[in-house]
Amino acid sequence: MFGLLPNFGPWELVLILVILLVIIGPGKLPQVGESLGKALQSFRKAKEDQFDELDEKKK
Repeated sequence: MFGLLPNFGPWELVLILVILLVIIGPGKLPQVGESLGKALQSFRKAKEDQFDELDEKKK
């Protein structure tokens, strides 16, 4: 599933963080992180709900 994603080392992560700081700015970075976290949380919940629904249909 994750075979298409390259392996990110520490230098690549630092470069991505620096680019984000330049584009977004340090003031808005926590807001972006919070909204990204909420989006991931809702995605995981929706995925679990779908798996639960499939398990109920199998029974």
